Amino acid sequence: MVYSQPYFSMVFIGDTEDFLYLSSQEFRHIVRIAGKDIPGAKKTIIGVGQVKGIGYNFAKSLLEVLKINPNSNVGFLTESQVEEIEKAMRDPTSVNIPAWFLNRRKDMDTGNDFHLITSDIDFNVRNDIEREKGMNSWRGFRHTYGLKVRGQSTRTTGRKGGAVGVKKGGKVLPAGSPGAPAEGAAPAAAPKAGAAPAAAPKAGAAPAAAPKAGAAPAAKPAAAEKKK
Repeated sequence: MVYSQPYFSMVFIGDTEDFLYLSSQEFRHIVRIAGKDIPGAKKTIIGVGQVKGIGYNFAKSLLEVLKINPNSNVGFLTESQVEEIEKAMRDPTSVNIPAWFLNRRKDMDTGNDFHLITSDIDFNVRNDIEREKGMNSWRGFRHTYGLKVRGQSTRTTGRKGGAVGVKKGGKVLPAGSPGAPAEGAAPAAAPKAGAAPAAAPKAGAAPAAAPKAGAAPAAKPAAAEKKK
């Protein structure tokens, strides 16, 4: 992509006030820094801060040490400047960045101080979690069961998995309505374990006739009378 008219910009070279006018052919619209595609129109301090593991303050310190103007556009960075930035990102101590600025100090395996960027962050975090699980530490148990690790409250938050809360039952029929149990009536006995279920009425069979009002109760069977 080339502008229709020459595009000029005034850029600082280091700390000196030497002005350099760059043509449109030297401006890059996409600059790749540490595997991250950064638009060339962004400021250098913003573009460098978009790399995972590099924040605004770290990018500002990095550019100050490398003598690069943080307010210039990323598209005007030369190849040598991009290489210097990438090298400083991977080894900040080589450009006199203090150790307390690094994001991985006293590594478990080597004991050295590192600064991790891009995919190295996810890789080392995943290894740390697996190591905790293999040690059967308390943090490892919490990670295994998907619970919070850093002492947060779990009474009202962090609920994931099954349903939580009071299970809603069916609607309660008002007293006196058809089908509702009478007041003080004992609940129906549950069927015994192993008992055969009640036989369902055959299809097309007539329903049992209800007793007429005032009719005498049915006679008891003879076997019941003998027992008495």
